[in-house]
Amino acid sequence: MTEETAPSDAAPAIRTARPEDVAAVRAFGEAHVRPHYAPLLGTEAADAQVRAWWSEEYLAPAVDAGNLLVAEVDGVCVGVAQLGRAGDAHVVYKLYVAPGLRGSGLGPRLLDALTQRLPADADALHVEHVAANTRAAAFYEREGFTVLRVDADPSGDGARDVVWRARPVRRG
Repeated sequence: MTEETAPSDAAPAIRTARPEDVAAVRAFGEAHVRPHYAPLLGTEAADAQVRAWWSEEYLAPAVDAGNLLVAEVDGVCVGVAQLGRAGDAHVVYKLYVAPGLRGSGLGPRLLDALTQRLPADADALHVEHVAANTRAAAFYEREGFTVLRVDADPSGDGARDVVWRARPVRRG
């Protein structure tokens, strides 16, 4: 699987990432995370996010646990979603869609695919995003997530505050 703009109009297929997908997922992060976050948080912070959360060391355990999903068209990575844990909470740690496919319904499909992976007793799905990411805030609000809390960034920069949201699990 390679990372670039989707070459066809086919609907993206969503599947569990495999070890051989890690390079393409990393390339997807390099291509899309930096340009999105640099205007919001600065280039240094955007680069730090890519180094921390899109590295092979971070992605490989998520792949091994079956918690990383890829969306692809004709073998090209066009979206990524990752489920994880924060204490007892089930958390969406990644939900990214290639810019050309935003608004296509792929984001909600990725959320639904993550929800299907939750254990039967899970009652809520959580997500976190930086306060400056108003695009993410609007998306998650449309998808039924409400703000639980805001964790202030130690720097005092409100743009870097972490907004935690949750919604009840919707299955089926």
